[in-house]
Parts: sequence; structure tokens; C-alpha cells
Amino acid sequence: MKPALSLAGYRLIVCLGAGGVGKTTIAAALALGEALNGRAVDVMTVDPAPRLLDALGLDTDSTEPRHVELNGVGHRPGARLRVLKLDPKATFDSLVERYAPSAAARDAILQNRIYRNLSQALTGVSDYMAMEKLLELHADRGTDLIVLDTPPARHAIDFLDAPRRILELLNSRAAVLLGASSGFLGQSLKLVDLAARAVLKAFDRLTGLGLLADVQGFVRGFEGMYQGFAERAERAQSLLRDPQCLILIVTSSEAERLSETRAFIDSLRAIGLKAGALIVNRTLPEMPSLAEIAKLKIAPGLKRKLRRNWNDFAALKSREAESLSALRAMIPHRAALAVVPDLGREPARLVDLAAIARRLSGVESEDAGELGI
Repeated sequence: MKPALSLAGYRLIVCLGAGGVGKTTIAAALALGEALNGRAVDVMTVDPAPRLLDALGLDTDSTEPRHVELNGVGHRPGARLRVLKLDPKATFDSLVERYAPSAAARDAILQNRIYRNLSQALTGVSDYMAMEKLLELHADRGTDLIVLDTPPARHAIDFLDAPRRILELLNSRAAVLLGASSGFLGQSLKLVDLAARAVLKAFDRLTGLGLLADVQGFVRGFEGMYQGFAERAERAQSLLRDPQCLILIVTSSEAERLSETRAFIDSLRAIGLKAGALIVNRTLPEMPSLAEIAKLKIAPGLKRKLRRNWNDFAALKSREAESLSALRAMIPHRAALAVVPDLGREPARLVDLAAIARRLSGVESEDAGELGI
């Protein structure tokens, strides 16, 4: 028997999950638990909700990791926990400053109105910037473990696939069209592209916005930086496929979560990734025995109500067992299944996260890979 979900061999934990299953809480608890064991841990959230920061007692949106005080929860020597919430704009700015071929090129991009408006909103940029921040944290050899809390379900797979998508964006014909550079990324403008540019120029003449020139300037500014972005994207892809990376799905035992979990597993497989563990959060507590109820010295009417409640609870436990069986059947071979009982209250403090961390570390693994309390 070994500890369930032992993270000793991992340097990166990626937590996926649908909204409402407690993914952010589990990510924070995993990070805290490893920190209490004496590891130096960073936890980063790209979830727009501030729940992780709230649970860790922080109210800042700093783009740099902030230390979490571990007083009162018990920790071993060497313990360190830092947390940050991603700021895609600040991360993008730092990349431009790093890879721009000159100060003039850097300033031209940072001052470009298209860049200023789209550096936060452009599809895929936020996801890619999260990967960039992840690479930055990973380069710090003083950090033993990084726990990454991903966006909500509908965006999580896009997030993991961001490095590939950003390369496609930079290498697309649309970029060539807007950049108006025949040598950009080794492509050339076609007749249809020239016609489209003519339409855009006519639009600029009518509106006076000068939009095409600004967009062209924005795209052209990245010509000298493409190689740097490409290398970083490839490193991010390799990081997610490294044996020291554990991709973990958080779910619950409700029947409607089964299809979501299966979709996660299938979507990961489609982009060449594999779920290494599944955590079923907020499971029901153990049931008392009917014999215990029978021994109670209470009024017969109250005892009958307790039996009815027991029967209702038994039905819920039966449905939960069916869901757990279905989840066990769908997880990849050798992936762990962890079951975490409900805390009994909404986790809102560091001690609550520590309690969840203890429940996770107390789970033991069966030969088949199932983890139970």
C-alpha cells in the first residue's frame, strides 16, 4: 500500500475540471499539502474567479508569486508556498521586451493601439501567456513543484493546446495578409489576399481610422521574434508531456459529471495528452449501521424517522457507488482514482485547505489503481 496521489516524483501538476466541482480548492489543497511536507511550491491560477486567492488568504492580483504564511497549519523545514493569478497583458509585455530585436521595435509594438487592445482579448493569447508564465516558474530551480489551476471546463483543453494554436496563428495566411510582407514566415501574398487588402484600404479611406496600417504594424513587429515564440511554444508542449508532469481531472460523483469527465479524457487523448489521475471530490461520508440506530434509546417515532433517513441516504450512496464504478471504468490504464469525502463546510480558510490536504494524503492505493478513504 502506498500513499494515494503521491506527488514526490512530479514537478508539475495540472488540474482540470468543470465549474462547480471544487477544482480550484483541490489545486490549492494539493499545493498546500506538498508545501507542508517541506517542498517549495508555486500555485498559479488562470481561472478568472478569485476563489484560489481568497482561500489562501490573499486579495492581490499581483503578476509575481506572493508568499503564503503557513503559521498555524504545521509544516516541515523547507516549506514554502507562493501563489499568483495570471495577468496575460503583463506577461505579453515582458515577452515583447525580451524578444524584440531592438528598443525601437519594442516600443513600436507596446505603443501600437492594436497591441494594446488585443493583447488581452485576442483568442489564445491569454492561454499562451499562462504557458509562458509556467515556463518562467519552471525555470526557477528553487521551486520543487508547480500546481496549475486551469480555466473552467470549456476552456481547459484550449489552454493545454495553446502552444500549438499560437504557432498556427503566427504562421497563418491571415497574418501574411495583415502584415503585407511577402517574405513573412516564408509565405507570399496571393491574388485573393491582394484583393482583400484593397477592400481594407478602401474601408480606411472611408472611415479615416487607419486600421489596416496599425494592424500591419502590429503583425510586422513580430517578424523578428517569431523564432523565440516558436521555441517557447515547443518547450511548453514538451513540458506537458514530460514524465514529471501529472495531468489531473477533478470531478464529483453526480451522474451528470460522468459525460463531462469522459469528454475531458477523450479531448486530452485527441491532443496527445493523458489524464494521470482522477479526483472525485465531495463524496458522501460513511453510513452508520442500522444496528446502531436500533440501540438508540429514543422515542419510537424518532427512531422510525431515522430509519427513513437511513434508507434515503443508502439510496444516495448506491447511486454514488454506481458513478464511482463508471468513473473507474473510463479512466486510462494505470491512472489513479482518488475519492475525497466532503469537508462538511465550505472551505474558506487555510486550515480548511489543510484538512482537505490531509484527506488527500491519507488516501491509499489499491492494486488496481483505485484510491479510497
